[in-house]
Amino acid sequence: MADDLKHPEPASAPPAQSPRTRLRRFRVDVGTIICAVALLQSLLLVAFGYWGAEKLVSKVGESAHKVNHDRVEDNVLAFLSKTEGLVRAIAHTPDLHPAGHDGEQTAELLWAALEQTPEIDSIGVGSDDGHLLMAMRHPAPVVRQVERDGRFATETWEYKSPPDNDSDEDPRRRYETIRIEAFRSEDDPVHQDWFTQADKARRAVWTAPFVLPSMKELGVSHARPSRRRDEEGAERTLVAVASVSLGHLSSLVRLFGGTGHGHSALLSADHHVIARSDNPHSVRKLEDPDDGVLGALHAHMLANGSRGWTEDMAFPLLHEGMHYQVQTSLIPATGWRLVSWEPEEALMGALHRNVLWSLLLVLAFLAIALFISLRLSKLVTAPIESLSRTARRIGRLELDDLPRESSRVLEIQHLNQALDESARSLQAFRKFVPVDVIRQLIAEGHALEPNGSPRRVTVMFTDVEGFTGISESMPADVLMRQLTDYFNLATRVFARHGGVIDKFMGDGIMVLWGAPTELPDAEYRACVASLELHAEMKELNRRWQSEGLQPFRTRIGIHTGVVIAGVLGSSDRLSYTALGDVINAASRIEGINKQLGTRTLMSETTFEGLGGQLATRRIEEQVELRGRQTRMVLYELLDAA
Repeated sequence: MADDLKHPEPASAPPAQSPRTRLRRFRVDVGTIICAVALLQSLLLVAFGYWGAEKLVSKVGESAHKVNHDRVEDNVLAFLSKTEGLVRAIAHTPDLHPAGHDGEQTAELLWAALEQTPEIDSIGVGSDDGHLLMAMRHPAPVVRQVERDGRFATETWEYKSPPDNDSDEDPRRRYETIRIEAFRSEDDPVHQDWFTQADKARRAVWTAPFVLPSMKELGVSHARPSRRRDEEGAERTLVAVASVSLGHLSSLVRLFGGTGHGHSALLSADHHVIARSDNPHSVRKLEDPDDGVLGALHAHMLANGSRGWTEDMAFPLLHEGMHYQVQTSLIPATGWRLVSWEPEEALMGALHRNVLWSLLLVLAFLAIALFISLRLSKLVTAPIESLSRTARRIGRLELDDLPRESSRVLEIQHLNQALDESARSLQAFRKFVPVDVIRQLIAEGHALEPNGSPRRVTVMFTDVEGFTGISESMPADVLMRQLTDYFNLATRVFARHGGVIDKFMGDGIMVLWGAPTELPDAEYRACVASLELHAEMKELNRRWQSEGLQPFRTRIGIHTGVVIAGVLGSSDRLSYTALGDVINAASRIEGINKQLGTRTLMSETTFEGLGGQLATRRIEEQVELRGRQTRMVLYELLDAA
């Protein structure tokens, strides 16, 4: 019986399981694929959305900075335009006299202009014969007049009330002289920069920065020449001028710094700083833009050559670890360059943080959605996985106790119903076919199509003694019940010892050992199975006799030899069986039991394969089998003592 435990051939199992093991290792279920695709699409959308939002924030930051820069530029251009218009109006005044009796009217005109233009520090008119008349705001509100007579000049200062007084009192009261100072002077307007540049250019000019004599600090002037003839008909040159200190000019660009983050500056045509919002003090000397952010952006402009100085530019700048937005523009009338800079953190930091928070929020929602999707996908994939296991069991013809899968998904319900119907159909079908044979053929990779090969097998035929008389003496239903009990018992015994039932033939059974799976001890297994069948039939017969039924006495014939075993039949109707002389001989040997009065007979070939492991008795006379020309030596298998 120890050999009985070796019936399943272990060598064939690992190759059959190995491919499935690899498939399980690398498989991906539908839910994972759907979630992965959805996650990839969502991440791509989030990435493109984040990239677009960052680009939009950058555009918004650049636009906001451009708006601030343009506001400062408009402020500077408005000041320049207002100053130029005022100087043009003064220069075009028909009755303009810097000295003499008519100078009083010109002084009132200049003082009124100074009152209406708080942006400028002084306004005046000079002549080519050395006379000068100027209304000044600094160092004190005064009308300054220089009259030249020969080599000497007399300078008179008439102190007035502040010109920025916006009261509604009599204008003559506001213009009243508080006190007068007069002294000899060496000042000659002809030698002033504003006079010489305007006279030489013969058009309106903005001067380069120079020291304003009255304020002792740097400033710029706008001067316009006016050619006219005096009373004697001689041609004279008058120059109207308005001046502003660089400190006052810085207040114009300080508007940008009023936002609390950015700054701006004016650079002269020769690359000097003439005004800057981050330095509110008076400018007493020209400085180069060599330090700080202004120096870095100036170097960037120089690196772009003439384009960096003549064209409007906008560019990012990295300085000392901080990112800045820079905007530059050319002031055409003066040749100055307006530059402004603003930290990106102050300009766009809040927007960037909002975008980042939005990104994190979207990712959080995406994670929640992914979790929910995975949970929902399990509602589909878990039943499908269970149904796939059921389908694999059905494929192996393991049809007992199959689980049912309940689901709210309609398609899964349909699949479950279809598998259940398939299982019920196969449960009915497997009663007509040798299921173990089909499993072995599939496991060994045999094609289910007509084929056969030589195999050494041990064949057994069984028969119920006197079955014809038994069937005639009892009702059909009782006979069928007895036959069913008999076949069930025989089937269990044969299967226990590795036998494969080839077919049922009325009350007889044909059993194979060694096909489709080779068995080295097929003879021994067949003989042991026959002994156990007789033993268990004694118990079954006693039960039948107690019920008033007739007993079955089984006769068995066993033969061993080479047969053609395989799947035989037509293309659409197949059967696994064995053919050959060995089969016929086994059937004839079973029939000899009736002649000799024995229960189990075997051929000499089977006896030799048994190797004396069981008790046998040689039939002395050689037996002639029906349909065979030669006689055979037979042995009777004896019951164990």
